[in-house]
Amino acid sequence: MSISRVEVPYGAYTLVIETGKLAKQASGAAVVTCGQTMVLVTVCMAKKIREGLDFFPLTVEYQEKTYAAGKIPGGFFKREGRQTEKEILTSRLIDRPVRPLFPEGLRNEIQIVATVLSADNEVDPDVLSIIGASAALMVSDIPFDGPISAVRIGMKEGKFIVNPTYAERAESPLDFIIAGDKEGIVMIEGEGKEIPDAEIKDMFAFAHEALQASMNMQKELAKLASKPKVDVKTNVLAPAFIEKVKSIGMARLVEICNGVAEKKDRENKINELFAMLVADMTVYADFKKGDVAVTDKDVAAVFEIMQYELIRKNVFEKDQRVDGRSAKEIRAISSEVGLLPRPHGSGMFVRGQTQGLATVTLGTKIDEQMVEALDSTTYRKFMLHYNFPPFSVGETKPMRGPSRRDIGHGNLAHRAIMAVVPDSDTFPYTIRVVSEILESNGSSSMATVCAGTLALMDAGVPLKAPVAGISVGLISDEKRSVLITDIQGVEDHFGDMDFKVAGSAEGVTAIQLDLKIRHITVDLLGKAIDQATEARKFILGKMAETIAVPRAKLSEFAPRIATIQIPQDRIGEVIGPGGKTIRAIIEMTGATAIDIDDDGKAFVSAPNQESLDKVTKYLSSLLQEAEPGTIYEARVMRIMNFGAFCEFLPGKEGLVHVSELSNKFVKDPNELVKVGDTFPVILLEIDKMGRYNLSRKKAEAKNEEK
Repeated sequence: MSISRVEVPYGAYTLVIETGKLAKQASGAAVVTCGQTMVLVTVCMAKKIREGLDFFPLTVEYQEKTYAAGKIPGGFFKREGRQTEKEILTSRLIDRPVRPLFPEGLRNEIQIVATVLSADNEVDPDVLSIIGASAALMVSDIPFDGPISAVRIGMKEGKFIVNPTYAERAESPLDFIIAGDKEGIVMIEGEGKEIPDAEIKDMFAFAHEALQASMNMQKELAKLASKPKVDVKTNVLAPAFIEKVKSIGMARLVEICNGVAEKKDRENKINELFAMLVADMTVYADFKKGDVAVTDKDVAAVFEIMQYELIRKNVFEKDQRVDGRSAKEIRAISSEVGLLPRPHGSGMFVRGQTQGLATVTLGTKIDEQMVEALDSTTYRKFMLHYNFPPFSVGETKPMRGPSRRDIGHGNLAHRAIMAVVPDSDTFPYTIRVVSEILESNGSSSMATVCAGTLALMDAGVPLKAPVAGISVGLISDEKRSVLITDIQGVEDHFGDMDFKVAGSAEGVTAIQLDLKIRHITVDLLGKAIDQATEARKFILGKMAETIAVPRAKLSEFAPRIATIQIPQDRIGEVIGPGGKTIRAIIEMTGATAIDIDDDGKAFVSAPNQESLDKVTKYLSSLLQEAEPGTIYEARVMRIMNFGAFCEFLPGKEGLVHVSELSNKFVKDPNELVKVGDTFPVILLEIDKMGRYNLSRKKAEAKNEEK
């Protein structure tokens, strides 16, 4: 197989896709290069269908090799281990836009593997991996209705830019990855700093135009190097069998869906109906798939079709959803704060049968999370973790740590709230939010945004603004499209779109779009933004009825933190030889920790306000410059026959000569003072050798004059 190569301008760089050189035994392979970042993406499809599969088994694995950045892995084993959070999130980014483009009913296992071979400090490999996955599928023998492409959008000096560098992303008010095809958009993932709706709509149009060039180059590559597509069996049932099952069960299904609004009751009755269909052997009597009789799994597949058609028909013809709501109607909302006594903040948000409980824990600088990536090592002061236990949907499943879904939903909520979290100068705490989904019936990630905001305000975190989130769905066919607000689980399952939008009253902070259809047009997406904004502002009003502004005081159980600026040339003095001085300060004041950055900013933490006041007062005194003529409170450290050495400022000792101890003659200083005594002294002078000369008698005289 010869090597084929295509290239196109891509932002400030050139995007290159090559196939035919690496991984030639894979069904398809593509190497995508931009700058000095290179990603190899391979796709493989199993020849046989695994017995019993009733779903499409697509897996995506994104791998960052440390050699790509010229690094050796840390730890004992010195090799890459389990997936990092970034690898999990990027795997999801690749999966979401390509999944809808495989043939319906395909049951062959397909695996996409994206391996970062080289990484510079300019171009993130994630977008290249999405493009590479589509390109590899295009040149492979796997059936795929592509291509799709992706682009990262940032903003610089008020204008959108394509493929921003890491440095440009850090300064940009928005950071979005958008995937799409020629007609519309397929997937969105990103965050913004309260971006107005109008700018978000403009960004969609800009991104859709920007991704066309990289999509067209894939078509060109496919002309040069694509393999003939293989014929694969799809799990398509005979129309007569579908009609037979419908004739037995559709009338009862209509009664249930139109008459039972409560989720559990509806599910129970639907399960009863399904059991009746399975038990009715007339369903199977006259139907086979090839030489094999149809099974209850085939009945289940038809039952899915029945629900799909009925739910959509009711929306199109009656503007009626499963629970009786109209298209824009939001379920009943309630919220509460301060539920839990010991966490530093807590909030519960309930929307219909989705219930999220969020807690806030405030920590110190030592609690920051170190994040090691190919491009850099950073420290995260705000963390949000999302948990979705099986009992939230009335199921039993093994609980073995966070799933990819948990990681993805938590990251979305993290992005949504991060935009309004105060900086370290304003609020020097490390913040951890944990969302426990106690009950779920749709859009638990957006409930996490709302509950997390409530908990943060309950904890006294001075958010720039409250944020809330909502999910907008889509029911569409070739002629009609209906946007539905606040989708529940069944509408997510049988609908065409899950469009999550979070933000404040001023603008958008995070968006996530997933589709089950090929694409959504930019115009329709703009209408979905408007509908989401209307709903979000309504929810923010409901939340404000519970708590409108952050609490003025922190929890009594939260640590106390203050920041003090230490001159860089005096950092060593505060730390002391081998950390001796700083350890002594911590022991003396009861502080928890004193962390000093290279720029001299000291983060002081203590278990209570009394201890914090002690340590900040001591550090302020330690940094205070001694001024001749100033009266200080001194403590006797040691006594000599010619006078007493006294500490008058932290770390600063001076001599009170025997002649300066009293107005009377003092033969032996021990007759007048002892170690540990305290009394006022005045700094007479700092001599040429930097020594401090003090006087007790002159300080007493000056005090008497007052």
